[in-house]
Amino acid sequence: MNCELKLPETALVNKFVAKTKFYEKVSLSLKIQNEFIHKIQKITWKYKLAENTIGISKTDNVTEIQVFEIELKEQIIPKNLLKVIDKAIPYQILYQFVYKDNIACGITLKENNIGQNYYFSEWNEEIIFDFTGIDLEKVYQKLIKAFIPDDVKNQGDFDTIIDTDNKIKHLEKEITTLDRKLKKEKQFNRKVELNKSLLERQKQLKNIKGNA
Repeated sequence: MNCELKLPETALVNKFVAKTKFYEKVSLSLKIQNEFIHKIQKITWKYKLAENTIGISKTDNVTEIQVFEIELKEQIIPKNLLKVIDKAIPYQILYQFVYKDNIACGITLKENNIGQNYYFSEWNEEIIFDFTGIDLEKVYQKLIKAFIPDDVKNQGDFDTIIDTDNKIKHLEKEITTLDRKLKKEKQFNRKVELNKSLLERQKQLKNIKGNA
């Protein structure tokens, strides 16, 4: 099964969470409220990973990890709504998204109750989670690393891995933007400049991936 969660019964919550709970906790615009209504079918709090449920010690940074199942009305992950959920829930969250027979997973890199970055699997991609560790912070780091390519996540400590992954994503975004501009540009001198910048970014990306 894709995104299979092998967790003990002691961690099972399986509790429906009303979407209105997020309206109460966070001041939302009507537009965002409508997105909750039209994009999300149901939110279920599936599991709670804590000292008293899985017997793994908390840390100052990670006291609990929640697992939420979000049933969607369309096969598009509503990333802006996750920011609202993360702001309302003061714990790290592993997400499982369901649309008909399709499953995807996601997680927030969250520090001080603020979402720093989001990681997602592809739809129906096989992803294996390791819920073991000396403390919940190590478990959380393992969960995030499950979304990161092997050539990156095997290169160093957690902070280095995240930094390298961020650099790769940033360069890939720049390359896509430059490539798009280059194809549209008509002026020769400008095309030369754009192509030079594109080649520089591609070289930087190759070097980073080569060292990863």
